[in-house]
Amino acid sequence: MANNEGTTSSNVQSSEMIPVPILEKGVFRFDCSVDDRNNALPSISFKNPKCRDTPITNSDLHPTYTPTFECVEEEQRVNIELPSGTSFYGTGEVSGQLERTGKTISTWNTDAYDYTEETTSLYQSHPWVLAVLPDGKALGVLADTTRRCKIDLSKESNIKIIAPISYPLITFGPFGSPADALMSFSRAVGTVFMPPKWSLGYQQSRWSYYSDPEVREIARKFREKKIPCDVIWMDIDYMDGYRCFTFDKYRFSDPKSLASYLNQNGFKANWMLDPGIKCEDGYFVYDTGSKRKIWTQTSSGELFVGKVWPGDCVFPDFTTSEARSWWASLVKDFVTNGVDGLWNDMNEPAVWKTENNTMPESNIHRGDPEYGGEQNHSHYHNVYGMLMARSTYEGMKLANKNKRPFVLSRAGFVGSQRYAATWTGDNRSNWEHLQMSIPMVLNLGLSGQPFSGPDIGGFIGNATPKLFARWMGVGAMLPFCRGHSYNLSSRHEPWSFGEECEEVCRLALKRRYRLLPHIYNLFYLAHTRGIPVATPTFFADPKDMELRKQDNSFLLGPVLVYASTSDDTASNQLQHKMPKGIWISFHSNDCHQDLPTLYLKGGSIIPLAPPYQNVGEAKREDDITLLVALDEHDKAEGFLYEDAGDGYEYLDGKYLLTKYVAEKQSSTVTIKVSETEGSWGRPKRHLNVILLICTGSVLCAWGIDGEFVQIRLEEKLIKFSGVFYLLNTLKREGTVTRTRSVPASGQNSRPRGRIISMEHLPSVRVSKCIHVKIVTFPNDKAMFYCSFQVPEHPFECLPVSICWCLEKLAHFVYRVGDISSPVRNTTLDLFSMPKLSSTAVHSVFELVHPMTLIAISGVMEEYNQPISEWKLVDKCVGLVLVNQFDISQTYMCLVHWGTRMVNLEL
Repeated sequence: MANNEGTTSSNVQSSEMIPVPILEKGVFRFDCSVDDRNNALPSISFKNPKCRDTPITNSDLHPTYTPTFECVEEEQRVNIELPSGTSFYGTGEVSGQLERTGKTISTWNTDAYDYTEETTSLYQSHPWVLAVLPDGKALGVLADTTRRCKIDLSKESNIKIIAPISYPLITFGPFGSPADALMSFSRAVGTVFMPPKWSLGYQQSRWSYYSDPEVREIARKFREKKIPCDVIWMDIDYMDGYRCFTFDKYRFSDPKSLASYLNQNGFKANWMLDPGIKCEDGYFVYDTGSKRKIWTQTSSGELFVGKVWPGDCVFPDFTTSEARSWWASLVKDFVTNGVDGLWNDMNEPAVWKTENNTMPESNIHRGDPEYGGEQNHSHYHNVYGMLMARSTYEGMKLANKNKRPFVLSRAGFVGSQRYAATWTGDNRSNWEHLQMSIPMVLNLGLSGQPFSGPDIGGFIGNATPKLFARWMGVGAMLPFCRGHSYNLSSRHEPWSFGEECEEVCRLALKRRYRLLPHIYNLFYLAHTRGIPVATPTFFADPKDMELRKQDNSFLLGPVLVYASTSDDTASNQLQHKMPKGIWISFHSNDCHQDLPTLYLKGGSIIPLAPPYQNVGEAKREDDITLLVALDEHDKAEGFLYEDAGDGYEYLDGKYLLTKYVAEKQSSTVTIKVSETEGSWGRPKRHLNVILLICTGSVLCAWGIDGEFVQIRLEEKLIKFSGVFYLLNTLKREGTVTRTRSVPASGQNSRPRGRIISMEHLPSVRVSKCIHVKIVTFPNDKAMFYCSFQVPEHPFECLPVSICWCLEKLAHFVYRVGDISSPVRNTTLDLFSMPKLSSTAVHSVFELVHPMTLIAISGVMEEYNQPISEWKLVDKCVGLVLVNQFDISQTYMCLVHWGTRMVNLEL
């Protein structure tokens, strides 16, 4: 490392680094000296390494921030001072909190079994920091070296990166927003591969499903229980003695038949491959690899032999094109067994019974010149897994050029998103690891790898029903959605924890499948532009400092996901810090305390689909649903990207990208197509538009996709039995939302009214669920439905204080139904069926006058808890519909307005 006219001592050199503009405006390469620039090793991070080494000619380009460096005893220490109040993110796969100030990590791919929040090296290495400045602008910093790095963020607003040799530092920005910085970064290192659409569905795995019949039984149960699923994984035990590219001749005697069965039932069959190859003469993989001399060598030129699952193993030297093409040819042949996807595990590489649980750093790799030529393992260690994933990816492409490969890799580096998805490794079944799931996935996305997720439920240990249900609710909203567990843990399939947890899992996965068109949109943006699929909540307002440390919420584009990741707080009890602007909660009849709360940003349109059991059920001719939320200017926009879901015809223009807009003019909201791309024609299909008005309030309209669809607010929102009404402005008081309707001016007919929307969230949880519907009819009558659901059995466990009645002000008039004493209006005796999980009470009452919905909240002096009571008041005759319940037995009460019904949920 040559001196750059800075301070010099016998052991220390220091100065400002020398900038050169590269790639595009705002991107700079910094080196300690001209000699260092000329002698730097090739970039493995950059998709096109020449871009890093080629200056752009524009003398007006100057960096905003210039790093300083110190060279101390062959270490290069880089320092960047940023404005006070800067927040740090990224640093790849890291445990712990979202915002990284105060943390120090080491980039050294490690088999980090049972890691904790304090673990400093995990399975992947991303020497990258995303700095969000106080004004919301963002600066990306990449240490472009494959060597072990120390990224020290312990000092506020300061980045320090230490590596054992000279390396270029690349800065991106500052740009106007974090998204802009990430898009620039992606133009350098490449975007995520376009995934096959089936890989976005739910994936079920375990170490291990030990036989063909067991796998078939798992598949049968998913379909029988109507829990959506697209993939079943086969872990290492499908192999013959852990020999890669083989099948156990007894337990998996006919893999093609198994794959055919799974495919016919809507599943993909995915299998594991490890890098460790058993040393055994006569084993075709060992023999062909030895003949072509593709194994990694020791420093003395001998074959390196290390122990992993099969015993003594050799390891392909994926740094050479010879080894990669050999591996790809093995993958190509292996895929003919009905393999739909491949899983590269243990590829840090993990080696047992060694000092650092990997190869000696002195091992020799005979790398291609484009990677730096022959180097020891310390240079290639962090990219070993990425190069294996690249070889696997290319082998799958060779096997079938009309299918998109799907590779899952445990190890990775900057750029591995071009070839593989990942997951967050061997986590544990506890609340701490559930809490870390969201920030881990978000920081991977902020480091260029948007396709990741945790082992839902935790890999190590035994999940509880509540933990697993809560984790499934979160995991179903993350980019990679897979359940996986250790062979010594209890079973972790969705039905393994009882009926209540099973139903939560079913709701969570149906929610994911409804959102799949939107999630596919986000992957299209990630693939074409480099925007992460899941982003931190502060992306909605990068200037809001209060949002920058939110670990329990995230964005899927314009959808805000708020989740509870703690044992003692349900999602409906969270105190939500919302970004600025309009955010309207929504659901698809899947409300549950263990599922995250969803919000749509005002000004947005997202596409939805029916809750298919697997992606393959969807057809282009199926009806489309658009969920619309208007902004403060009464406008909204969104898009739907459609292609074959597999293959590469989309690169030739065979796709359809439709941009939709919505606008309210006067009393009409019009939804229409504003622009299209692609050569695909539009199929004849219906379009269902759901317009979010406020929490729990929607308007619906049907039309033909491609044509105008209009929603007339007076007719849909306020017309009731021939009389038009105007909707008053919402008033919020605490956690209660109240609305009412009044006659429009000039209307002389008898006034009538209906509930529009209200929500109340008490602070105490209960496992019971009670649904009530009031269905209105043209004759001014209403049908009253009340169904009570309990997790298992005893109605005697329900609080006797819950009742529905009609009162005349404070004086009791008529009781519709009471749990403790069913009356003549009850259509079914609640106590005649001891194992009944739900029943209903029906009665009829009239709505003939303006109704006001009032929430009464007081405080019990003894317990200091709110008392809640709903009153639907008819002021003309003094009649009141009252819902009374014991607050200690209730966790939520919702009142939803629909097109022809009022839905009250307790």
